[in-house]
Amino acid sequence: MRESVRPKPAAATSARPFLVGVVHGLAGSAAAALLIVPLMDDPRWAALYLLTFGLGTIVGMSIVTVSIAAPSLLAAAHMPSLQRSLRVASGTVSLVFGLYLAHRVGFADGLFTPDPTWTPR
Repeated sequence: MRESVRPKPAAATSARPFLVGVVHGLAGSAAAALLIVPLMDDPRWAALYLLTFGLGTIVGMSIVTVSIAAPSLLAAAHMPSLQRSLRVASGTVSLVFGLYLAHRVGFADGLFTPDPTWTPR
């Protein structure tokens, strides 16, 4: 006997990408926040800075995500068969760029060599 698969509620499917984006945005920006906070003498100003920085990061990442996702959502709505192609193409471009970046920083610039010499630019 086969169980029927119920679709997820709309709130769960729309909130998940948002939460993933929030976590990634904050994780990627944590280094910048950690450089500034130890320089502050008053813990209240440090907490206010972290709160402002965190909210700004969330809003900024949300705007970037919406601006990148909107064209593909509109195209998928008008041409449903194009949706899979857009997903595969964006995944492929992301994978290729990530491999390029890992090779560039790790091997060409020397981060993963026995004698690491990489310095940020």
